[in-house]
Amino acid sequence: MYARFFGLKHEPFSIAPDPRYLYMSERHREALAHLLYGVKSGGGFVLLTGEIGAGKTTVCRCFLEQIPKRCNVAYIFNPKLTVTELLRSVCEEFHITVAQPVSGQASVKDHVDALNEFLLRTHAVGQNNVLIIDEAQNLAPDVLEQLRLLTNLETNERKLLQIVLIGQPELRSMLARPELEQLAQRVIARFHLEALTEQDTLRYVRHRLAVAGMPDEMPFEPEALRRVHHWSRGVPRRINLLCDRAMLGAYATGRRRIDRQIVDRAAAEVFEEAGRAHRGWVDAWRDSRWRWSALLLLGSAAFGGIAYGVQQGWRARTTPPVEASSRAEAPVPAAGAGAASAVPAAAAPSSAVASEGAGPDEAQALWAGVWRDEQQAWRALGASWHAPAVAGAPCEAWQEAQLQCFRSTRTSLTSIRLLDRPGVLTLRDPQHGIGYVLLAGLEGEKLRLRTAQGELLLPAAALASWWLGEFATLWRSPPGYEGKASDMTEGALARWLAERLSHAGPASGADAPLKSRIQAFQVAQGLEPDGRAGPVTLMRLNRASGVDEPRLEH
Repeated sequence: MYARFFGLKHEPFSIAPDPRYLYMSERHREALAHLLYGVKSGGGFVLLTGEIGAGKTTVCRCFLEQIPKRCNVAYIFNPKLTVTELLRSVCEEFHITVAQPVSGQASVKDHVDALNEFLLRTHAVGQNNVLIIDEAQNLAPDVLEQLRLLTNLETNERKLLQIVLIGQPELRSMLARPELEQLAQRVIARFHLEALTEQDTLRYVRHRLAVAGMPDEMPFEPEALRRVHHWSRGVPRRINLLCDRAMLGAYATGRRRIDRQIVDRAAAEVFEEAGRAHRGWVDAWRDSRWRWSALLLLGSAAFGGIAYGVQQGWRARTTPPVEASSRAEAPVPAAGAGAASAVPAAAAPSSAVASEGAGPDEAQALWAGVWRDEQQAWRALGASWHAPAVAGAPCEAWQEAQLQCFRSTRTSLTSIRLLDRPGVLTLRDPQHGIGYVLLAGLEGEKLRLRTAQGELLLPAAALASWWLGEFATLWRSPPGYEGKASDMTEGALARWLAERLSHAGPASGADAPLKSRIQAFQVAQGLEPDGRAGPVTLMRLNRASGVDEPRLEH
């Protein structure tokens, strides 16, 4: 209705799950990384929770697009079922035929036997099986217990069924009950999807307007966007409802700029709590007695604020200065924007004391074995890539072998899990100086590190005081790559991209423009969809299309 008025091709804030409008915030990318990591770990439960409308379905959609081809998926979206009904639904999703006994309907044992036979048969040919249950907070306790028993189906090497539970926050409370302790202990990865920040809310609104074809400047004023975040609480579905009503209200009054008043009126129409607040203020203001009381209260508050400011100024002039502490506060690194530039899991060290999770012996062993020369760490990394031995700077020499060095100063373990490749971590400590270690694997919440003196297996928290997010790795560049992000549409790189995108999956049609296909792949991978083939996009494309590169040990 209002799209043409604002010069848009489509209405941008529909609550329908249109993949064109998919927006992945950093929190959504982290949730996706946890799901992918949990599935690769093989067996047990993976848990994703979040408020209503927080984007769990968005993450699940991206997750389904990235599941390997040799993986069978069963998706249950209505879990209000009995044990027998759930097992029947699982078998139907996996296309398992359950023999019907002559005496009547198949029993729980009949379904479990058929499922077990299917899991063993598919495991024998190298296939994995994933069961995804949405709205899992609606599962009955006896159904949850049956799901736990299904994870007992295993071989000597691994469990045969991976179960992903997606639900609202009360799902976490359910699993905390004493009677479900055995199930809770089998959760190998969990993530709670929080609401968008104010900055992410702004990016979300801009993104949807841009996809809808916004021709001019943003119709929402800055203060209006702050009110959108306030009333929506950063929940994407609430953002859509509020922005849609605000644009409709602006259209009805012939205004092309949406200010705070329009957003507040729209909020009063679509959100009950905003409506109550709006009616309360209006009714109270109509009461003249309240009005005079309010004016007196505001006047008293203003006078109190002035008096407090004068008092603090007087104290500042009369109190002697305190000597600065010899121990500076740890600086907080800025948040990254891309999938390989997430917020680091570490803060700068304030002392040489071993960080939480690392004992004195572990800390001593770590710092005794670090490489002091970064080039030595690079050569150790190059060995796993069978890179040629070089005497000088390896990064320059290895380019002839189509090996590229990649560095990031603000990487998180979540981003490293997504890249899924070994790399060099830079450690810093006031007492020990700078050292380099090779991250060879991620085993749950532990890091497998290689040093000049051997291997160490340390908790991730053990590096919290030494690692500031500096990560470096190698990747294999395609033909025609010139060392920078590219959106070229012809040449060797363009041909390679088209071929690899076809192998990566049908995220976008083969006849679509190359930039659109790259954007579709980036959306599916949880990356910023800029349509440019930069290092992170190419690394993820290598992995998705089967290019032979070293992987992290799991």
